[in-house]
Amino acid sequence: MRIAYFDCFSGISGDMILGALIDAGLDIEELKSELKKLKLTGYDISTKRTEKKGISGTKFEVIVLEKHQERHLSDIFEIIEHSSLDRKIKNKAKDVFSALAKVEAEIHNQPVEKVHFHEVGAIDALIDIVGVMIGMQRLNIEQVVASKLHVGTGFVQCAHGTLPVPAPATLKLLSNVPIYSTGIENELVTPTGAAIITTLCENFGDIPSMKVEKIGYGAGSRDLPIPNMLRVLIGDSKIEPIEDRVLLLETNIDDMNPQFYDYVMEVLFQKGAKDVFLTPIHMKKNRPGVILSVISPLNKKDELLDVLFAETTTLGIRISEVIKRQKLERKIETVDTQFGKVNVKISFTGGKIRDIVPEYEECKKIAQEYQLPIKQVYEEVKREALEKQK
Repeated sequence: MRIAYFDCFSGISGDMILGALIDAGLDIEELKSELKKLKLTGYDISTKRTEKKGISGTKFEVIVLEKHQERHLSDIFEIIEHSSLDRKIKNKAKDVFSALAKVEAEIHNQPVEKVHFHEVGAIDALIDIVGVMIGMQRLNIEQVVASKLHVGTGFVQCAHGTLPVPAPATLKLLSNVPIYSTGIENELVTPTGAAIITTLCENFGDIPSMKVEKIGYGAGSRDLPIPNMLRVLIGDSKIEPIEDRVLLLETNIDDMNPQFYDYVMEVLFQKGAKDVFLTPIHMKKNRPGVILSVISPLNKKDELLDVLFAETTTLGIRISEVIKRQKLERKIETVDTQFGKVNVKISFTGGKIRDIVPEYEECKKIAQEYQLPIKQVYEEVKREALEKQK
């Protein structure tokens, strides 16, 4: 599995993430070409080598050439949706902006649709957020892990006035994320940086077992007592099984239209659930019901709880705090088959292939197009994928 580990010893921001990815090998011309799909004008991109406390890295900067209006979430979604970017890039970028809008709405006690994005809505934030998602795809990153976040202290000036560090929006985004401060009076983690890393990252902690192939440093703007750099390590995980930490959200339901479960599960997966499943049970007065169980990444708990309360009839949800789970290394590969290109998931144990699973929806589409039994398509794709691994 291709892993990116972000070492946030000096915090994190959108431009620092892009600087680190470019320093680690992201082609700047490819990035610019993809960003043009947003159809935005009035900006330029600058990258340069710089040094902070003896460490050299890449400084990424968006140069705004003309003033841009404040935007609402719907305006930003419209820009993203009207682009010709890959669907996965669009969805991830929208997830980041949704997270930002949600915390701003909660802090200012107003509906999400009325949130003004001020600095976040500026063109540089659109470039930062979408650019990071492009970089992740171009570098084939399948999993993101980060260190605990160095947040700084003191006060910061923003559109709302003078705010404490971490800013309220940043702190809200970092719920359930390990943070620390060493007394450096500066905003080290920006709201945009916090939103990006909590959207992408499943686990925060030590460097995972991996073979490091690329190292990148993304420079911040300010001069600090420590190197103002974000470090990224990119490579493949080699030691199995991988261990991560998740939450188990569960609720018993006996009074909901069973037709709704399909939709509820779909929304939960869209919001980041690792797995969703139903267990039949008998409840009080011998009424048939189900246990609705959701495996949640630590940073997705609040979003998934919101879905459960909004979309089901539950009045309460059990939360089992941090469960450790072990999982096989896995990667997604595109295989050339007699039916065309098909994605397959390959799992490993100790570097050896454990299983190959063709993508069901793609096999279904092929079966319908070629008028073949789906099991025949599935087995043929699996056979051809296995042959290519030898």
